[in-house]
Amino acid sequence: MKLPRFLSSTAGDMAIDLGTVNTVIYVRDRGVVLNEPSVVALETRQGVRRVKVVGNEAKLMMGKTPSGIEAIRPLRDGVIADLDIAEQMIRHFVGKALSGGRYGRRHAIVICVPSGATMVERRALRDAASNAGASSVRLIEEPLAAAIGAGLPVTQPRGAMIVDIGGGTTEVAVLSLSGIAYSGSARIGGDRMDDAIASYIRRAHNLLIGEATSERVKFQIGAATPPSGEGQRIIVKGRDLVNGRPAEISITEAEIAGALAEPVSQITAAVRAALEQTPPELSADIIEEGITLSGGGALLHRLDEALVDATGLPVRIADTPLICVANGAGMALEQPVYENILTSL
Repeated sequence: MKLPRFLSSTAGDMAIDLGTVNTVIYVRDRGVVLNEPSVVALETRQGVRRVKVVGNEAKLMMGKTPSGIEAIRPLRDGVIADLDIAEQMIRHFVGKALSGGRYGRRHAIVICVPSGATMVERRALRDAASNAGASSVRLIEEPLAAAIGAGLPVTQPRGAMIVDIGGGTTEVAVLSLSGIAYSGSARIGGDRMDDAIASYIRRAHNLLIGEATSERVKFQIGAATPPSGEGQRIIVKGRDLVNGRPAEISITEAEIAGALAEPVSQITAAVRAALEQTPPELSADIIEEGITLSGGGALLHRLDEALVDATGLPVRIADTPLICVANGAGMALEQPVYENILTSL
């Protein structure tokens, strides 16, 4: 007799895409149930730090906290920078994904890891998930998870290229037969783009802006290639560095495209390096399959066009780039055909 899903021994098992910017959780048989910023607000009282809020509420506090409260990201470049805070963040998100842990047991967790992560960084990810209440922890390489989530034929003897552009890292991989034929990890992503925008505005307009503002500018008028003419124009507010007063300026899409030229060129260089290292038979497959983009960075306007110009290959954006990695890790958790892709330390 088949048990009801909520009584199954595997009910509540989950896959976690623990990203620098966002954490996405996929629960077995339920799909993606949580997608929140990887931000924790800490309150210090009498020399003791404690977690105040996590996720969406903490993100709203970034750059606006009073003394005694700080909003931080416990991950940098896709790996854990503060283990204790990361554990508490994972515990909070896991409880929220399971509606407060109603299943009443420890759950198996699959966690995504950048392909360029060291063994020490991999152990930190495993330990954080284990200490947050996991019964067992297995790892999956982010490029493989992204490729599965994007619907690429990773189990077949056929080459496929995935470029996963996250907040902290860009993962470029050529996949075949459930394995990685080539992988490269560049510590460049959405955060570096935000920094480039803030640096340009400070340098060119003497205006200091915060992280949230530079991210908004990127979403609204960020582009990988210049528009014809000035393109769109928006108002940006910040602090004037000359007189110290609040100020606002008008900035164009062409300016922001210029500011983003360096991080975009680093992404295209990583893709070209991968193509140069790809075995010829797999290269032949990539000519037909093209390059697939995933991750939040894939949503940068005209990035696919920039990569077409740089490589001469067809480029497509995955259907759900923001949750592609979590979807792929969840499918690897659920489907036996992907069992050999998951690893343990």
